[in-house]
Amino acid sequence: MADLFKNKYRIKSARLENWDYRWNAAYFITICTANRKHYFGDIKNKKMELSPTGAIADILWHDLPQHAPTLQLGNFIVMPNHIHGILILNNPYLPKEEKEEDNIKEKGEERRENEDKIQEVQTLHATSPQQPSPQQPSPQQPSPQQPSPIPKNLQMANISPKPNSISTIIRSYKSATTKHAHRLGFEFEWQTRFYDIIIRDDRAFRNISNYIKNNPMNWKEDKFHL
Repeated sequence: MADLFKNKYRIKSARLENWDYRWNAAYFITICTANRKHYFGDIKNKKMELSPTGAIADILWHDLPQHAPTLQLGNFIVMPNHIHGILILNNPYLPKEEKEEDNIKEKGEERRENEDKIQEVQTLHATSPQQPSPQQPSPQQPSPQQPSPIPKNLQMANISPKPNSISTIIRSYKSATTKHAHRLGFEFEWQTRFYDIIIRDDRAFRNISNYIKNNPMNWKEDKFHL
């Protein structure tokens, strides 16, 4: 595991499938500037010297727990064209929205079960002598093979951002940094995506924490060095 964080690791660019990013865990986050432009300052004598935009990025990151009470911060560093940080979620309960989402799912499943029962009855009627044969269904009769539609509210619940999730926190951080920089007249843009690794154990946490701390000293060997 240690070798993964000696400037040789590859950060996954997509969110982990089947993982709820509101779940309690430590997350290693990397966000790059657009085109990896050096908006945040420069490394001098193996130390990071922040530009005004870099100072904004630093201050707003440390301000995140003020807006997300379930969030704790691990090591963090602003580099010339990216930031690295550890976010630790400690949710004592799931948000109300998840309960609502579960109710929506249950209603959707119940609706599909009822529609399946209706289709079974229609199929039985279709095979009776008084009704058209299965090869010639009436215009009003849905085909037994036709899948039940997914309720619109269930679709929206599945794709909408989740409050207090890592994605929502990062989106808010990126937006606030951009707005503050532009308000003060500084040119600045983030890269569209961000990168995350779910930290699995204490050893990985120590390795990543040390990587972040030592990042300025290893800047010339860094994969983001341009």
